[in-house]
Parts: sequence; C-alpha cells; structure tokens
Amino acid sequence: MGYRLGVDVGGTFTDLLLFDTSSGAFWRHKTPSTPHDSSEGILNGVTAICAKAGITTGDIDYFLHGTTVATNAVLEGKGSRVGLVTTEGYRHILQIARSFVPGGLAGWIIWPKPTPLAALEDTVTVKGRIDAEGNEVRPLDEADIRTQLGLLKAQGVEAVTVSLINAYVNGAHEARVGELAAEILPGVPVSLSHQVLPEMQEYERTLTTVANAAVRPVVSRYVSNLRDRLAAEGMTGKLSLLRSDGGLMSAQKAEEHPVNILMSGPAGGVTGAIWVGRNAGIRNILTLDVGGTSTDVALIENLEPRRQRTTEVGHLSVRASALDVKTVGAGGGSIAYVPELTKALRVGPQSAGAVPGPAAYGKGGELPTVTDANVVLGYLPENLLGGTFRLDREASTKAVQTIADALGIDLMAAARGIIDIVNENMFGALRMISVQQGYDPRHFALMGFGGAGPLHVNAIARLLGAWPAVSPVSPGVLCALGDATTRMRTETARSFSRLAGQTEASELIAILAEMAAQTRGELLSDGVPENEITTEFEVDVRYAGQAFEVPLTISAEVLEADGIAGILARFDAEHKRLFTFNMDTPHEIVNLRAVALGRALDLPAAELPKGDGNPAAAKMRDHTLWMDGREQAAVIYDRAKLRAGDVIPGPAIVCEMDSTTLIESGCVGTVDAVGNILINLA
Repeated sequence: MGYRLGVDVGGTFTDLLLFDTSSGAFWRHKTPSTPHDSSEGILNGVTAICAKAGITTGDIDYFLHGTTVATNAVLEGKGSRVGLVTTEGYRHILQIARSFVPGGLAGWIIWPKPTPLAALEDTVTVKGRIDAEGNEVRPLDEADIRTQLGLLKAQGVEAVTVSLINAYVNGAHEARVGELAAEILPGVPVSLSHQVLPEMQEYERTLTTVANAAVRPVVSRYVSNLRDRLAAEGMTGKLSLLRSDGGLMSAQKAEEHPVNILMSGPAGGVTGAIWVGRNAGIRNILTLDVGGTSTDVALIENLEPRRQRTTEVGHLSVRASALDVKTVGAGGGSIAYVPELTKALRVGPQSAGAVPGPAAYGKGGELPTVTDANVVLGYLPENLLGGTFRLDREASTKAVQTIADALGIDLMAAARGIIDIVNENMFGALRMISVQQGYDPRHFALMGFGGAGPLHVNAIARLLGAWPAVSPVSPGVLCALGDATTRMRTETARSFSRLAGQTEASELIAILAEMAAQTRGELLSDGVPENEITTEFEVDVRYAGQAFEVPLTISAEVLEADGIAGILARFDAEHKRLFTFNMDTPHEIVNLRAVALGRALDLPAAELPKGDGNPAAAKMRDHTLWMDGREQAAVIYDRAKLRAGDVIPGPAIVCEMDSTTLIESGCVGTVDAVGNILINLA
C-alpha cells in the first residue's frame, strides 16, 4: 500500500489530493490558506484528509508540494540581504545589467530600474583571475578575500553569493572563496555561481545565483518549519517540492537551490493536465487555470509541456528552466469598472482576493467582480457545495447594477459584457502561447481548471476554435493532483560555444556522458533507484552571430546515429517553425544540458460506471439562465451522479464540490470513461 499526498498552496485556498497508488482511489480537500504561516493551513488539511481516508499521517509515503513561498518573496521584495563577491573590476555587474527597457516609446524616460537583488554597498571584489580557457592568470589573494568577507560580515548580510568571471569553465577560485566564507561567516548560506549555473554570460549567471541566495533563507525557514511540524504529526514519508519545470526535487535540494522553485505553483496545474490528458487519450492540450486573481495558460504538445530557459517573476528574469506559463490578471475575483475618461468597461487586473472577496460571498465586498456577473447571469447557482455555501444573489445584482448604470444599459447586458471582456483577456493570453509561437490552436483541446476554469472554458474554446473544451475530474484541485503524480527531475548545464563545423559528435557525447553521470548521482543520493532513472539531453543551437539560441532535446542514441548533422537539421526545422525562414550562416552550438528523470508514475484513473447516455439520474433541478441575449431554460446536474457516456445538451450547469462547469447553448457535453466532461459544438 502506498499513499501520495499532493499539496498546492494558493493565495485563497490550500488544496490537497491524497492518492492510493495501489487502487487509484483518491480523496480531495480544500481548506482556507493561512498567509501568515502556510504550514498551519497545510496541517489543518492533512489532518482532515487523513480522517476522510481513514489513515494516519504515518501512512503517507510521499508528501509532494507546490508552493509560492519563493515567488512571493521576490514579488513582495522580501528576499534576504545578499552580499555579492565578484572579480576585481566587475563590481557594477548587477547595476549595468542588460540594456532592455520594457514599456512603450517613453519607457526609457520614466522607467525606474528595479533595485538589484544585491545592493552596491553589499558588493565586494576580490583579486584573482581565471581566463576564458579556464587557466589561472592571477592567483587569489587570501588576505584580501578575508578582508572583503569581513566587510560583508560587518554589513550584516544574511546570505552570500560568489560569482567570479569565467567561473563557468573553472570553479576552483569560487570554491576557495566559498570555504573562507563558511569560516568567516558561519551559519550564513553561500551560493556559488559555478554550481548554480555553469554557463557563460556573467550577468545572467550572477543574477541567477544572487536570486538563489536571496530566497534561500526564506525557503529554508519554510521547509524546515514544515518538516518539523509534519514530523511532530508522525509523518515519516519523503518531502519533495515541485520545480518550475514541472519535475520534483527533494526538500533538501530545494533549500540549497530554491531558484528552481520560483514557478512551483503554476507548474502543478500543467503536470496535472498531462495526467488527465494521458488518461483521456488527448495529447495536445492548451491549459486554462483560472484562480481568484489570475489565470495561467500553457501549451502541451504530444503530452510534453513547452519549457523555457528563463523563469520570469515580476521584473526578475533568471536562467532556470521553467514551464512556459503565461499569466494574466484575470480571475474570478477580478473587479469590473468604468473609467470616467473613456466610459469603456474594463475588467481587472485588480482583484477582490480572498478578503473581502466578491459581493456574492457576503463577506462585505461591494465591488462588481467576474464571479458576481456569473451569479447574475445564472451561470453560478446560488447553492454551491450541496447547499453548504450560499451565494448572495441580491448583493451581486446590486454590484453589477452600478456598471449597468454607468454605461446606461440593462443589468444582463452589463453582466454579459463583464464575462465577454474577461474571456477576451484569457483568449489573448492563450494566443500568446499558441499563435505567436507558430502553433494552430485548432489542433489542440482546451482544458479549463482551477476554481473558475470550467465556467469559462466553453466560451473560450469558441473564441479559439479549440475543441473539445475539457472539464477534467476535480478541476478545483488539479494543481494538487499534478503535484501528486509528477516525477523527480534534476538538470545540469554547461557552456560549449563552438561552431558546429569544428565539432565532432564524439566530443559532444563524451561531455554529455560526464554530465549525465553527475545528474544520475544527484537522483541516486535522493533515493531514486538506479533502474528507474532515465537521461535526456538538450543542446542549444543558433546561427553564428545570433543573440539567442533554440533549445533542442536529443538522446544519446540519436546523436550517435545521426551525428551533428542530425541536430542541425532539427534546428533548421524548429527555426523555420518559429520564424518562417532559415539562413545560410554556419551553426554554433552554445550550451549543453543533461536532465535526469525518475520514473513517471503510471497512476490509473478510476473508471465510472457506464450509463445509457441519458443524464436524468444526475439531474438536480430546472433552472433559467441568460445566454445569447435572452433568458433560456437550463438544467443543473450533480457531477458525482453522472455516468460514463452521458450526453448533456446545453445550456446546462454541472455542479461539484470544488467547481462548476458551464455548457453553453449550441454545445453538448459528453462524459468520458474516467469522468472528464468533453464539450463540443452540437
């Protein structure tokens, strides 16, 4: 018997999903998040879900966790005070940065540069130099290093970063500075750039390592606190955290390299969607994860999510692999308003959040939100969760009426306007990850999850032309499901920087084999059995003279069989898809990466009993809602009572514990073998 518990901590709710790996049975639970100390909410949830399943915390083998602790520390500027040690002459590396200025034409006039994560007064330089080939040009001056580290100690830094020029080819100097730092600043965590990111481009390398150091104390406190509290409850299983790239890392590794968990939160939904797709037989998926404040979208091709080499959080862009997730400020709590100047309706990005929440929640919120518009139109029935949670329809009507009055139109038109605009915002984000990257959304299914995803998925599928629109099983806790079903992953990178014409395949294979051994060793030390580890390679290629490269995934077998020419042919095809042209310029191989993966859990989805296609047994009551400019008769169904093969004609509403699915008029929903609702045009 084995139990895996997935836990996803969001801004409003903490979601838990407990999986019995032998039977495929699962239990789900939602509990309010406790922002002052997340572990409190997590423990409330753990106690409740174990009681539901009739097990003790000691029965849980794996505790898998997606968290926004590191993300929020960066967004709120609450990282630790970092001291930076760099090579003499490079003191202003973080101030010079890259000459990228966001914003419109006047951005350069009014754009205040974000404050660097390590202040100039906390930056010291040391004598000593390694050249680009990795040879020592000037030895380290240890007396000088001790003096400089003493200055950092006097400044009271809480974490130290060592990033010396050319350390990516030879980390010996950094390692020595690290040893001295451990001696002079005992108890202060030290991050070395050649361990965090052994790649060329010293600004990106330094920034990534400084970001790592900045969130390290915060993450470390959080993880050790959580570990202690779980242990006190009798939990002996393994604690792992979800990486930004959708893999898992042990809690220990996360404490040392927290830069890899900056996008841990949204990654859970994407890995959950892959699990649902595998069980439903859908291989190409656009994901639509709609929460209270924001919507995350991602693209999955052939059950592989698109990854990117940078993690972006607010202003910060660091070199760490992440799933290619785009976020827009559009969610159930987004506030609708009419600006005085333009008299045109706007929705978001401001959100009513968990407190006071939408007017419908009856917690004192008075501003009109997307949730209120859904209530007014009849898309969200008043009794949710089997009547335990009542929505205040009158408060919603009052809130939305303020918009109707400001625009001089009737109530229903105003409510529908709010929904149309928020759908259009989500549609825009989906276009960014599909059309703008050379993918045709009509070749993908659209999967809506999170609390409000299934309410909007039908309308957005219509805008995109992406069918079927999928409402997965337990959409509200899909992120936690993703945490519970993903696999261990670790990677290492190295700069290569040579023209393809001057490179032998055997050279590449030798370096990649060495990198593979290193990543396998890391997973072995995390307790992954040798026979379950697989290795993948990535090679970054560009045309000589280009400033950015295209990452290609490749296996050792393919490299041996097709050689360098095989890689270049794949690069040309990918370049053509992204940019519609190729060049006659020579190719350059820039970076190499090795990825080691644990076994993917082949968790089965529980099958539903088969029905005769008629959903009458699940019918709760008749209902009227407003759609296509008129009032229409609809039916409300209970999702728990639907059977496989049931066909639900729109307009209809399907209610369940953690979400509500809307099937529009002119569309029809079919329940598949494992309980997903697939919506298509009638």
